[in-house]
Amino acid sequence: MSQPQVSNETAAAIADAAAFFLGALTTDQRAQAAFQFMSEERWNWHYVPWPRNGVPRGDMDDSQRAAAESLMASGLSANGLKKARAIIEHELILGRLETGDGTIRFDRDPGLYFFTVYGEPGSQGPWGWRIDGHHLSLNYTFIDGDVVSVTPSFFGANPAEVKTGPSKGLRVLREEEDAARVLFQSLDRDQRRRAVIYPDVPPDIITRASRTVEIAQPLGVPADALSAQQRELLMTLIRVYVERKPGDVAARALERIEAEGLEKVHFAWAGSEHRGQKHYYRIHGPSFFAEYDNTQNMANHIHSVWRDTEADFGLDSLREHYEQQHS
Repeated sequence: MSQPQVSNETAAAIADAAAFFLGALTTDQRAQAAFQFMSEERWNWHYVPWPRNGVPRGDMDDSQRAAAESLMASGLSANGLKKARAIIEHELILGRLETGDGTIRFDRDPGLYFFTVYGEPGSQGPWGWRIDGHHLSLNYTFIDGDVVSVTPSFFGANPAEVKTGPSKGLRVLREEEDAARVLFQSLDRDQRRRAVIYPDVPPDIITRASRTVEIAQPLGVPADALSAQQRELLMTLIRVYVERKPGDVAARALERIEAEGLEKVHFAWAGSEHRGQKHYYRIHGPSFFAEYDNTQNMANHIHSVWRDTEADFGLDSLREHYEQQHS
């Protein structure tokens, strides 16, 4: 079973936030939000603007929205929460831009972020929660009072850089883009030859919204072929992803990467090294997988995701949990 990723205190705080959220809902809203833990809905995550199950922010009153916000905050660091809030509010910017261009295809509404809870918060049995909407998907799984999975964890931004209007210059996912570019630009010719894995930039992340990561073979340049300074740049990039989560989640994730061996982590790239041009990268280790693309909308539309190659949705921990129960 995967090691618990958070302290008991943090896990209890998240459980309290989930229970408080459910308690703030009406009977009808709870029926929308609450699912059995093994419901197929738990796997039904995505980052595109399509209809979802759950209770949307837009249908909540102020007190309910505050409870929902507290639940989201309980599972994120201050920086992660800032990004998540910005992604939600980014829908207003995207809506204005698409209306002005005459290209609007979807309802760009910060109210269309949906909250669901699976099982009973705080119970010793498995339970979890999800926040899902355009460019944001947060998934938590708990077993025996411990958090065993915080992935898939998706953050996106369109536009990646706001180029007009009162928010001109805003880059919600600046770190995700810039830290990777600094690392790639530090590579020498041979390292770049190993790092570049595709002749053309893929149109989206390869894993999409899959239930599990199905890329078995790490590609790119391994960390043991990097200099000490480049390995630190790689760790800086990894921290961008894991430090979206609470401090103890991030610390446990970093400890696991180090225990498995940083030298086994591969960094891969495709596309241009220059800002404003299409590019893609991934970081692939024994259990850690992060993927990013900025290819759509004239290379001004970012997708970024952190996955666990063994334990998205707590699958490995669930398997062991049920085997022990059966025994």
